[in-house]
Amino acid sequence: MSAAASITVPVPLAVRRRPGRKTVVTPAQECVSAMTIRADPALVKALTRAFRYQKLLDEGRYASISEMAAAEWIERGYLGSLLRLMLLTPDIVEAILNAKFRPALGYRGCWNRCR
Repeated sequence: MSAAASITVPVPLAVRRRPGRKTVVTPAQECVSAMTIRADPALVKALTRAFRYQKLLDEGRYASISEMAAAEWIERGYLGSLLRLMLLTPDIVEAILNAKFRPALGYRGCWNRCR
């Protein structure tokens, strides 16, 4: 027993290429990252803007969509599209914010998942 014994422990690793860097990913990290789903930033931003613009209209700061669009330096059509997001049901808004809404599936896909 005078010779030193070495123990080899195999650890499965994978090298992932991310923009600008390489990272080492263990199997445990792959499971966590696969389960972690974030809400679509574009949808969240659009909903935030819609709620803000609706609040400005409700407070009476602007009399019309045209007046608000001119004051906010955005196109009237874009503002109208954002304000239509206010017509979504609370279930759909909650699904978007909780990252359960998949835009590729559209309304029907979200409706089936939100029940």
